[in-house]
Amino acid sequence: MQSTESNRRNAPALLLVAASRGLGLAMAEVFLNKGWNVTGTVREGAGRTKLHDLADRFDGRLEIGTLDICEPAQLAALRERLSGRRFDMLFVNAGTTNDPNETIGEVTTDEFVRVMITNALAPMRAIETLQDLVTDDGLIGAMSSGQGSVTNNVTGMREVYRGSKAALNQFMRSFAARQADTRRALALMAPGWVRTELGGPDARLTIEESVPSLVDVLLAKRARPGLEYLDYLGRTVPW
Repeated sequence: MQSTESNRRNAPALLLVAASRGLGLAMAEVFLNKGWNVTGTVREGAGRTKLHDLADRFDGRLEIGTLDICEPAQLAALRERLSGRRFDMLFVNAGTTNDPNETIGEVTTDEFVRVMITNALAPMRAIETLQDLVTDDGLIGAMSSGQGSVTNNVTGMREVYRGSKAALNQFMRSFAARQADTRRALALMAPGWVRTELGGPDARLTIEESVPSLVDVLLAKRARPGLEYLDYLGRTVPW
């Protein structure tokens, strides 16, 4: 028993924002299976989620906190609750989408603002707020998308979503410029088109085909300080 408790205390720790379903939930499970301790967030009022079921399976190694990433007061409260803790990795998985056929000329202002806040502003606020909880040689990452690549946009479609992820990438590059003298690894991840509630039923990849490999890429990235934009197979995505 003492050995088990010691292993739990000494295990690496992940702070995973938006872990109640989809890619975030799958990431939590993969990290737990690899021996990590995980603190994952769900929205307040979400009730019992699959993350809670996962916590039951991994006795004491999965802690659940509440956070709506778009609410700065909740973000500040989470930071306060975690004061004094240290994490080897912070990963922000939150994201949303809109009608993929809606062009930038058609989208309403309210819908544009909703997508941009959720996909670009709120993830960066989370990173800025929670970064000091990460060890000096840890990793800070966010879930981007291959559709955030300006270079690879030769088909159009999903214009607002693409723009929000490109904005996230640009903001993360600015953050990285301020981190240039640190040993931290920084990562923007493109998970591929995955069959989740966000990705839809026609997506090319299953969660099982994407997430375990994506986690392996993140673990390998820890040895390389600085920012990289990578896909789930570890290939560099052009900006």
